[in-house]
Amino acid sequence: MKTLIKGATIVNEGLEYVGSVLINGTKIESVFEGTPDVEADRVIDGVGKFLLPGTIDDQVHFRDPGLTHKGDLYTEPKAAVAGGCTTYMEMPNTKPGAVTVDLLEAKYQRASEVSMANYSFYMGTTNDNLNEVKKVDYSRVCGVKIFMGSSTGNMLVDSLEALEGLFSNTKVIIATHCEDDPMIKENLDKYVAEYGDDIPVKYHPLIRSREACYKSSSGAIELARKFNTQLHILHISTKEETELFRNDIPLKEKRITAEACVHHMWFSDADYDEKGTLIKWNPAVKTAADRDSILQAVLDDRIDVIATDHAPHTLEEKQNPYTQAPSGGPLIQHALVAMLEYVHQGKITLPKLVQKMSHNVAELFDVEKRGYIREGYYADLVLVDMDNPWTVDKSNILYKCGWSPFEGTTFKSQIEKTFVSGHLAYDRGEFDESVKGKRITFDR
Repeated sequence: MKTLIKGATIVNEGLEYVGSVLINGTKIESVFEGTPDVEADRVIDGVGKFLLPGTIDDQVHFRDPGLTHKGDLYTEPKAAVAGGCTTYMEMPNTKPGAVTVDLLEAKYQRASEVSMANYSFYMGTTNDNLNEVKKVDYSRVCGVKIFMGSSTGNMLVDSLEALEGLFSNTKVIIATHCEDDPMIKENLDKYVAEYGDDIPVKYHPLIRSREACYKSSSGAIELARKFNTQLHILHISTKEETELFRNDIPLKEKRITAEACVHHMWFSDADYDEKGTLIKWNPAVKTAADRDSILQAVLDDRIDVIATDHAPHTLEEKQNPYTQAPSGGPLIQHALVAMLEYVHQGKITLPKLVQKMSHNVAELFDVEKRGYIREGYYADLVLVDMDNPWTVDKSNILYKCGWSPFEGTTFKSQIEKTFVSGHLAYDRGEFDESVKGKRITFDR
């Protein structure tokens, strides 16, 4: 089937221009300037709309298997597609954790049956699973995840010997969660002594402190430099950490890269009084100055990608006292429209946003034929109406957990259509679930 998206403003590779895209099956056959008369089985009027590459989220937690009361590989990818995200890379800290090849492949099998978005899954690490990490075919797996801060089960890698083994033997990208656990424990003990379990959530960024983040991130960078490892540090949350990264060389030459997450770019510690544990994340949301520094690092290319760290929990779980309330929150349905608010506000250009949410993720992970609007590439596309305000409320939230930290927020932009590998999966609130997403591959 051929589909022509006609007369949209195409945003791709630093340019914005009125053009048209012809989709043939799963891929883009032609990209035109203007509105040509081309035969197609279906013609979509894109006039006045913006056509972007679908976003690629390099950090999500979809909770499947073992924690599926929070989210799963059907519900969360469906929410992703409604938010213009066509491809995700999911983390290994499920139950059981994806720390063997067999457990990892079981997740791929499940996604092939139910996921509306394209998918990949990280191989997880422990203090003693290096041999399993070595077995993986990384032309079919996005990368290796190391928790250098608290995680589920035995996935905290805190042995220097294990870390050196992983950094020296892993030949693909290692993504790290960087927080120093001993520093955090010392801070927590101090607040527990004063408040018990019911610590005011405003102290979260002091417990999971900037010093704990910097110590762990800088330590990971030292290891990467020692072994020439390709290192990607996730969810940067402090101004000090942004200064660890370079912007004087092209992305393809970088061995050490960084990610910013939507919540660290949107919220600040001033929001804890209103939002409470709903914005309790690890690493913690910190000051407005940190938030602004993260945006600046995205703009000047010290930070390379924007992602979500989508990590749903039930409202019941989040409403526990501080020490029992889990960290994390659902974001993937609202990430692109939230960042488009920054476009409306003049804080970031649309081409720069596309670079950080699509192009750079594809480049960094060597994703094959995705992340751009190019002839011969998979047609992962999102058509956006930039002037169609709507308000987030319970009735339009698609996460299995049923809530969002953006509830009550009005966004100016709305996702109109999302194509996943050429399939019109989402169209103005309606889903076509007849075709599932694909396992993405890597040019390695």
